[in-house]
Amino acid sequence: MSNNFKFDSTDHVLTENRVFTPDQAVVENSNIYAYMQKKGFSDYKDFYEWSLANREEFWSDQAKELHWFEPFDTVLDDSQKPYFKWFTGGKFNITYNCLDRHIGTPTENKVAYHWEGDDGSTRTITYGELFQEVNRLSAAMKKLGLKKGDRVAIYMPAIPEQLYAVLACARLGAVHSVVFGGFAASALRDRINDCEAKLLITADGNYRGGKLVDLKKIADEAVAGTPTIQKVIVAQRLNNNCNMKAGRDIFWKDVLAEFDEDVVVPAEPMDSEDMLYILYTSGSTGKPKGVVHIQAGYAVGVYATTKLVFDIKPDDVFWCTADVGWVTGHSYVIYGPLMTGVTTVMFEGIPTFPEPDRWWSLIEKYKISILYTAPTAIRARMREGEEWPQKHDLSCLRLLGTVGEPINPEAWIWYRKNIGANKLPIMDTWWQTETGAIMITPTIALPLKPGSASWPFPTIEADVVDKDGHSVGSERGGFLIIRQPWPSQMRTIYKDPARYETYWNTIENVYFVGDAAHKDADGYYWIQGRVDDVIKVSGHRLGSMEIESSLVSHPAVAEAAAIGKPDEIKGEHVKVFVILKDGYEPSDELMKELKLHVRTNVGPVAVPDELEFTPSLPKTRSGKIMRRVIRAKELGEPTGDISTMEG
Repeated sequence: MSNNFKFDSTDHVLTENRVFTPDQAVVENSNIYAYMQKKGFSDYKDFYEWSLANREEFWSDQAKELHWFEPFDTVLDDSQKPYFKWFTGGKFNITYNCLDRHIGTPTENKVAYHWEGDDGSTRTITYGELFQEVNRLSAAMKKLGLKKGDRVAIYMPAIPEQLYAVLACARLGAVHSVVFGGFAASALRDRINDCEAKLLITADGNYRGGKLVDLKKIADEAVAGTPTIQKVIVAQRLNNNCNMKAGRDIFWKDVLAEFDEDVVVPAEPMDSEDMLYILYTSGSTGKPKGVVHIQAGYAVGVYATTKLVFDIKPDDVFWCTADVGWVTGHSYVIYGPLMTGVTTVMFEGIPTFPEPDRWWSLIEKYKISILYTAPTAIRARMREGEEWPQKHDLSCLRLLGTVGEPINPEAWIWYRKNIGANKLPIMDTWWQTETGAIMITPTIALPLKPGSASWPFPTIEADVVDKDGHSVGSERGGFLIIRQPWPSQMRTIYKDPARYETYWNTIENVYFVGDAAHKDADGYYWIQGRVDDVIKVSGHRLGSMEIESSLVSHPAVAEAAAIGKPDEIKGEHVKVFVILKDGYEPSDELMKELKLHVRTNVGPVAVPDELEFTPSLPKTRSGKIMRRVIRAKELGEPTGDISTMEG
């Protein structure tokens, strides 16, 4: 694999040649390299090619590291495409692999979670204590009549009880549907009604940025329109006088009162393809999609990626900053870390309270060794300045990661310099709610390119194609697709199989990701964002991210969003919305300077016809810019589902 690569100025904003080669001593002690050696490979490229030809062997190896009540007899059943099945014949429970498997080993007494509240309160939970609390809640839920296959809605802040609730559902074989605790009542109501949940688990409220959030009041408003809800369990985070409806609502402490720490509810042996959870993700229509994930294949995919991408070591302290309400929280706050037996940090608050160094203080306090966060969060930390991380000793860190959207090279380099001491590897991961686990990612064994998600994970056969499914090579961008199934993929869209099938028939016989991408001559993938975010100007395909990255690299620009608008001559022309950093004021001169900056860094075809300075941009609650909402408002069209948008 060549290390002499060049960023194409028509596709990327970084003009310097930068390749970061991992230290050989680190590589030779990594999980991925150990597995490669076991299979007889020392070169990652050769190993990856082997994995494509031997995907069932690879996934069988990973699955056999986990506990099965009954072994699987078939690794992959692809007889009813696109309804693929993995590890059929096996009996499995994901919580047994998260908890029971560690009981009686040294991991039982190891810290599973360091929890810190927004207000500075703390709790430390060992694997043994986590096992006890999950069993107590499982017993209580079972007494309430919950059984395998029932749906449970979880609407909670980032507190330990949220973890217990998720794991107790999976232990019983009940299907959890976590709803982000920042959603409004209408979003909660719609999700409960779609999955027909019998039980809601919530909290009286929580702290966020020093403010109190009355979560129970929002939950009450939602449940007023949900005929299937029979009971509501309320955890007491604030110990306030929240409204409790007689016969329906019960406090957490009361429902657990009769079950002591010795109670054990055996983990339900589940068929490998039994449903684990439904997670709703926004669509372009007015109705969110209920993505269905199942027990075994999801577990194997998340376990393998946690272990191999983050190179988990026994003494690591892992922090994924995502909320459990998103798929990243499901996979890399709960299930992946627990299956690997690592210590994890969970944080209730926000990065800027009480000061903009809250994150960095947590890293120093808990000796966090792996930080996995979003590019949006990194750019926000950039705006606050280098002086905040410099206040803290971050030498405990050994690996960084990003998730949720493409990271622009400038943010990548800032992250590496200021958080990674100019030496730590950055795992720039690409995946989706629908994929369940990481799909394209660096590993310790690969050189890194700032802004590239690198190579596909072993066995993941990605490609960049045109609308007819033909590979476009490294000369131009196209549609990102996955050619073969993988264990952690979603199984359907709840109650809407036709919507699920569009992922596999938009381009025949491949999984259509919905993202645009470019693959360079070294086989590295550069994700350009959603297909809807690709702007076609005079026949040229421009990723919104390319234009935005160029603008953000200008010292005056804090954030930017680019959209395409209909143009009689060009097909589309570019309009950008720009948020300036403190100390800069909008002016015609600055507008001209920014347009010239785009011309210099991306090319003449990308120069915006329109540039508008704005104080804010519509974003999801996880921080992603909602370009489709910007475009719809600009063109006077319906905005579709906006339940994930910041309130």
